[in-house]
Amino acid sequence: MTPTVSKRFNTLLFSCVLLLAMSSAHAAVPSGMLGGDNPSLAPMLDEALPAVVNVVVTGKPQQMPDNPLFNDPFFRRFFDMPDQQQRQTPRQPTAAGSGVIVDAEKGYVLTNHHVVTDAEKIVVRLNDNREYDAKLIGDDPETDIAVLQIKTDDKLTELPIANSDDLRVGDFVVAIGNPFGLRQTVTSGIVSGLGRHGLGNRYEDFIQTDASINPGNSGGALVNLKGELIGINSAILSRTGGNIGIGFAIPSNLVNSVYTQIAENGQVQRGRLGVVGQNLTADLASAFDLDINQGVVVAQVMPDSPAEKAGIKERDVITEVNGKNIDDFSQLANAIGLKSPGDKVTITLLRNGKERKVKATLGNAADAADSAGSSATPENDLAAGLQGATFGPLADDNPLAGEVEGIVVTDVERGSPAARAGLRPDDVITSINRQPINDVSQLAKIAGPDVKQLLLHVRRGGGALFLLIR
Repeated sequence: MTPTVSKRFNTLLFSCVLLLAMSSAHAAVPSGMLGGDNPSLAPMLDEALPAVVNVVVTGKPQQMPDNPLFNDPFFRRFFDMPDQQQRQTPRQPTAAGSGVIVDAEKGYVLTNHHVVTDAEKIVVRLNDNREYDAKLIGDDPETDIAVLQIKTDDKLTELPIANSDDLRVGDFVVAIGNPFGLRQTVTSGIVSGLGRHGLGNRYEDFIQTDASINPGNSGGALVNLKGELIGINSAILSRTGGNIGIGFAIPSNLVNSVYTQIAENGQVQRGRLGVVGQNLTADLASAFDLDINQGVVVAQVMPDSPAEKAGIKERDVITEVNGKNIDDFSQLANAIGLKSPGDKVTITLLRNGKERKVKATLGNAADAADSAGSSATPENDLAAGLQGATFGPLADDNPLAGEVEGIVVTDVERGSPAARAGLRPDDVITSINRQPINDVSQLAKIAGPDVKQLLLHVRRGGGALFLLIR
C-alpha cells in the first residue's frame, strides 16, 4: 500500500470509527454532526460553548519584597524598575481559569476551588465578551469544587449534567476551557481511565482523559458527544507544566453532589459512619480465611457512632455501600463523605466469611474527628517475629484503661523485626490471632516460637489497626 493510499485509508477508517461511535454509543447526538461528507463536532459545540466561561480572579494585594538593593537608585534604574514610591505600592496578582454555567436562571457557575482561592474579586467573562462580577456562594477544598453566582437579566446558556456513572473507558469526550488565556479552546479525546485516586484531594474519583488539558483549563467542562457535562477539568499529570496526554476531571455525579449542597446551604456537610478501617490486602484476606481481595477491614468502631448503632463490628469487611462495590478505603470515604448527615445507607459486609447487610443513618462528620476519612493503613510492610519489642500490662493511667483490655508495647528496638512489622511504643494489643489478650503471661501461649503468623489487633492513640506479622 502506497503512503498516499495508506493515508486516505487511515482517514476513512477514523471517519468510520467516529461515525460509529456517534451513531451507536451516543444515539442522541445532534443529527447535524452526522450529516454531510465531513463529520463534525461543531453542531454540538454551538450549543455547549456559550455555557463555558472564562473566570478571572484578582487576588489580595501583596507587598513587593523588601530587599536592601531596591533602595539603590542605580540598581533600580539598571533593571528598569519603578521608583521607590511606585515600588512600595502593593501589587494584585491575577489568575485565569474556566467555569461552567449549570443554572442559567439563577446564574450558578461551577469552577475549581483552586481557581478562586484567596480571591478578592471574581469576574466571569462569557464567550460573547459579556462580563459580570461573580459572588462566591461556597467552595469545598476537599473536592476542589467552587460555586459562583452572577446576576443578570441577560439570557444565559447552561450545560445539562449527565450521569458520570454511565461513562466507560474508551468513550469520546471533549474538553472546553481557556488554556494559557486562549479562550474557548476545544480539545477532544477519550476516557482513558476511571476512578483515579491519590492526586491530593481528600475525596476524589477522577476521570482520566487524553483530551488536552493545560493551565487555564481548570474549572472548564468535560462533555460527552451529546454536549452534556460529565466532568469538571481539574488537574494534569506533567513534568513540564504542559499537557502530556494525562488529564483529570472531577466526575459530574461528585460535582453535582457538592454543588447541590453548596447551592442550598452555602457549605458542604459530610456524612459520618464512625469507623476506622484499612484496605483488605491479600495477607489480611488469608488471615481472615476470605477468598476475596477487595474491601475495607473495620479496625475500630467508634462508640455511639452510626456504625455501632447499625451493628458493625471490628473485623467486619465492608464490600458494598448502597449496592456499589467498595474496593478500598478511598471508595468508602467517597461513599460516606459525599453523602449528607441523616442519609440512610445499606452496607454489605462479611463477618466470619458470611455476608450480611446492615442499614445505617449517617451522622455529621463535623461532630467528630473520627469520620470515615481516617485510614488506619499500616505504614510499614509486615514482617516476621516480635523480637525487639518489650511488653507490659495496661496501667490504670493509660488513656485506654477501662475502655479496652490488652497489653502495652513498652519499647521497640530500632531496626528490629517488630519495628519493621510496624509495632510502636505505646501500642495496645487487644487480640492476637483473634484471641483476646489482657495479660503479658498469655503472650507466650498465643504467640510462641512455633506460631508462624500473627494477626494483631492494635489500638494506637485514638485509632486502631490490624498488623499481620510473619
